[in-house]
Parts: sequence; structure tokens; C-alpha cells
Amino acid sequence: MRALDEAELLSLWESGQTRHPIDRALLLCAWARPDVAPERFAQLPLGVVNAGLLRMRAALFGAHVEVQLDCEHCGEHLELALDIGELLAGASAQDERADVALQGFRFRVPHSRDLAALAHETDAQAAALRLLERCCVARPDAPATLADVLSEAEEQLEAADPLADLRLSVACEACGQPTQASLDAGDLLWGDVQQHARGLLGQVHSLAQAYGWTEGEVFALSPVRRAAYLDLVRD
Repeated sequence: MRALDEAELLSLWESGQTRHPIDRALLLCAWARPDVAPERFAQLPLGVVNAGLLRMRAALFGAHVEVQLDCEHCGEHLELALDIGELLAGASAQDERADVALQGFRFRVPHSRDLAALAHETDAQAAALRLLERCCVARPDAPATLADVLSEAEEQLEAADPLADLRLSVACEACGQPTQASLDAGDLLWGDVQQHARGLLGQVHSLAQAYGWTEGEVFALSPVRRAAYLDLVRD
């Protein structure tokens, strides 16, 4: 996993500011894995991308994650503590070429380019069928439609790439009913990058105003010495 210094993190934040969330997630993956060609990430299974994002988040900001959601039954606000290590342990090593065979059809697991193609689709059923069409690599000789195998194909594709859709079933503390918690690995990591970047910008702003230092000069200070100067500025 590539380590990020503070200047690099700000550069990453700047590069991702105007990107679509799908492209931003791929940017984060590429930053963490400079040994892989950036264009390659768009063709990797979604679970591989999500696993990389989760590992990067754990390495940079820790493995503990707080997820907040409202119960879909009673509206109670829920807070869920997750451990990234446990999420990653729930999936075996991902086969990047995993296929699903079903009633003469054969499907590859989806990747980020598939999501990008469906980004503006508002009908869930139509989106599911379009996704299956994009992932279909072989068809049976007998007459059959993708709609006939949609439900079973979705189940098998999910099993083949379990980290592609990070959803958890949570029991509501108020009503006891199960509700779905969804975790977007790209949004999770980007939120932390954005928060940390804004904190760094605030430090640079304060010390530049007080001492006239440049961004590079501020980052050259050790965290302990910088914190001491910031305390003096606040006092």
C-alpha cells in the first residue's frame, strides 16, 4: 500500500474534487497502487476495487468505521460500528476472471465501466437488465431471455464477487426489524481524504497568516512542532 505524505494527500484531494464518484474511486485505487496501470482498474471486478479502497482507508485513517442510517421501518436513527478487517475477511481471495454459468448463459462479474454506463438509468429493473446484458459473454442456443434468469443471475454474481455490493442487514434497536445498511467504499475513503485535506489547508492558512510561511515550509515542520506553533497562534 502506497504511503501518502501531506502534500500528496492535498494533490489527491485536488485531483478528485471535480470527478464523478466512480472516477474518483478509480483515482483513489490508482493512487494506492502505482504498480498497476490506472486504466486497468476500470476493468477489475467491483469487489477488487472495493477491497483496495477499504485497505487504503484502513491504512490511512484506521480500520474502525462508523455508519449512520435510519431504520426503514420506524425511522429510528442508528449508528453502526464496523471493522474493515472483518469486512475483508468475509470474502475470499477474488478471482479477477470469475464467471457465472446459468442455463446456457455465461456472465462475467461487473466492473466500473458497467456502472458508468448505467449512471443515468432511473428504472431499477431496466438497469438490472442492462447490466446483465453488458456482462453476458455467452448465450444458449435455445430461446431464452435475460429476464428469465435475472434473479438467479444476480444471486450468483453476488456470490462470485461478494464485496461488489457492501450491504449489511442490521436489527433496529427500537423496533427489532431488520434494515439494510449500505457502505460505499469510495465515498467512505473520499470523505476522510476531504476532511483531512481541509484540516491541512486550515493549518497552512493559520501559519501563513501568522508567519508568512509557504505551504511547503509548513509541511516541512514535524507534526509536533507544527502543533506547537498552532497553539501559539491560537493563544
